[in-house]
Parts: sequence; C-alpha cells; structure tokens
Amino acid sequence: MEMVLVDNLWVVIAGILVLFMQGGFILLEAGSTRMKNAGHIAGKTIFTVGIATLVYWAAGWAIAYGDSVGGIFGSTQFFYGDASSPDGGLSPSVDFYFQVMFAAIALTIAFGGFAERAKLSVYVMFAVVFSLVVYPVVSHWVWNDGGWIAQMGKQDFAGSTVVHLTGAMAALAATIILKPRLGKYNKDGSMNEIAGHNQVYTALGVLILWVGWFGFNAGSTVALEEGFFGYVALNTQLAAAAGAVAALFMIWALNGKSDIPTMLNGALAGLVAITASCAFVAPWAAVVIGIIGGLIVVFSMKALDRAKIDDPIFAISVHGIAGIWGTISTGFFATPTLAAMNGGEAGLFYGGGFGQLGVQILSVVVCGLFAFVASYILLTIIKALVGGNLRVSEEEEILGLDMSEHGSYGYPENMAGNETKGA
Repeated sequence: MEMVLVDNLWVVIAGILVLFMQGGFILLEAGSTRMKNAGHIAGKTIFTVGIATLVYWAAGWAIAYGDSVGGIFGSTQFFYGDASSPDGGLSPSVDFYFQVMFAAIALTIAFGGFAERAKLSVYVMFAVVFSLVVYPVVSHWVWNDGGWIAQMGKQDFAGSTVVHLTGAMAALAATIILKPRLGKYNKDGSMNEIAGHNQVYTALGVLILWVGWFGFNAGSTVALEEGFFGYVALNTQLAAAAGAVAALFMIWALNGKSDIPTMLNGALAGLVAITASCAFVAPWAAVVIGIIGGLIVVFSMKALDRAKIDDPIFAISVHGIAGIWGTISTGFFATPTLAAMNGGEAGLFYGGGFGQLGVQILSVVVCGLFAFVASYILLTIIKALVGGNLRVSEEEEILGLDMSEHGSYGYPENMAGNETKGA
C-alpha cells in the first residue's frame, strides 16, 4: 500500500509539471508574437485552462473515459467526483487530475492557430466545444480500453496523436478560416517576416516546456517501483537534444545563419516526436526520432509559409507534423520487449512486420482528420454566432489585442502614447 501512495504522489507531481508547461506556452507564444498582443496571449492562456478544466470535469472526462459506446465515446462519470481510495493503482481523483492537464495542453496548442487575430469571444466558445467534443473523443478512441483504435493495439504512450496532433489540427482549421495576419503576405505572393518581440522569452518558454515534458512523458508511467520512469525520461531528453541540434545545423546550412527560433522549434519537435514512442524504443532510436523531428519541422515551417498558411507559433509544424512522425516512428522502432511491457507489438525494424505500423498510420489519418473536420465545423458555427467574423477588425488588429480586447497593454510603459506619468 505504501508503494501505491508513492505512485499517486508521483503522478500528482507529474501533473504539476504538466500544468507548469502552460507557463512555457505563455512565454513561447508571447515571445514569438508582437508586443502589442503579449498581455492578451498571457491572459487567454490562464482563462482557457480554467474553461478546459470545468468542461472536462463536467463532461469531457466522461466522454473520454466513461463506459464505451461502440468504441466511439464514453457515457458515464459526468460531473466527476470519485473520492475513493486507490485500489492497487491510481486514485480515481489523481487519474482525473493528471488527465485534465493533458486536455488543457491540447487546447493551448490549438490556440496557436488563433494568435494575434481572433476575438476573445471566439477563444471562450472554442475552448468549451474543443474540450467537450474534439479532444475527449480522440482520447476515448486511443486511450480508453474500449476505444476502437485502442482495441487495434494503437501505441501512443503520452500523446503525440491524442494531445499534439489533435491540437495542431484544430490550429490548422483556425488558421485557414481566420486567414493570415495583416501584412504577412504581399499581393505578389511574397512573404514578410513578422518577428516575435522577445527571443529570450521564447527560449525560456521552450526550456520550461522541456522540463515540464518529464511530467508529460515520465509521469505517464504512473508508477515508480520498477524505475521505468527514468528510462522514459532518458529517451525524452535524448530526443529533445537531437531535435535542437538537427534543426540548428539544418537551418544554418540552408540560410547561412543559425536561426534561434528554428533551433528552439527543433527541440520542441524532438519532444513531440518522442512523446508517443518514449516507452517503446531504445535510446539510439530516440536520438534518430529526435533528429528526424528536428529536420522535418524546418521544412514544414517553410512549406506552410509557401502555402500561405500563417501559423505564428508554428503549432502545425511542431505539434502536428512532428506528432505524425512520432506516432508513425513507433511502428518502426518499437522493440519486442518494451512493446510487450507496454501492451503493444514490435515495430517493423524489429521483425514486427507492417501490422503495428499500419495501425499507427491509420490512427494518424483518422484522428487527424476528425480533429480537423470537427474543429472546422465548430468554428464555422461559432463564426455565425459572433456575427460572421472570427477575427477582430483591421483597426483592432493594428492597435493590438491587448488594447482592443482588454483595454490595457501588457507593456504599458513601452507603448507609444501610454507612458507612465509622475516620478
């Protein structure tokens, strides 16, 4: 019983680390965008975590982890409140607490596609429907034992698909509907760089996310007794390091300059990529997975710009494309021993054939398509509800969302015409 209590304590601590990742997102997103929107970005992150928590408590958990209806959605445990003691595993309340943090992270990723142009009311409404419909359904399919993809043997240890791809596909839907920020693209099709205002914030945000990821991945072991959480942490660290280094050298080779934001996104891509496979692969494979994640994020960012998809936080590339690679990589690199330990099958490179790889690819296609289509439809409905436009007016966008949506700047002393009077 003593070990069970220690395991529960570990998961609570891991959940705190996952919640702390929201601080990383605040700094990453604020630093990657313009000063006139910094306070808005920071504030909306906090209140949308609040919305996600309440909606997930009321119904999201039930849809995700309630008794399965045809492997599609859950139907029990609405307004969650199980106070029972642990029975050889996690306390039900600890389990809920840990999972609600993942739901909030997926929502924050989705909001990367809204940055610098969406109305505050749109954030509020989409936070509700995403936390009620989109995320819980995908998590039910993959992480509920009764889910139809789970029953096929899908391997997604900590959420490359469930959290990252789902959030990224919602971001893609939002980016398409909202259209690019003013001044991003010229009439001749050429692109203008809209630089973030603070690379130090961005770097610190990535570091906080990196630290929090040990709660994300290692915490998903939900146990300490056999020390396997350390192995998961090792793979997580290796992939992140490999992603940062690979992206740095690739952008250096392409541009002749070692672009810092690209390197930072490479680290995040390595983390996203290893999230599905961290418990299934050998350390050498974690390095390879991280390297490929760091490389593909560079080319994805460039490809999206060429396609005129304005993704200010690079959520689609970092969380979507790297999430796809991370999920599929498990079908290549999963070892027989680790797959058996964690309830899956060996990957192609270990004699497992194409079966597990096929399941991984199918899950990416189905979950990604569902998240995109559902988000697109929900945003279209919201658009009609808010008067036919999801984004603020041109004047409000030029002024900045700090002032137009909240009536005050995040950096009041630094904004023209808003200097502090007095001593």
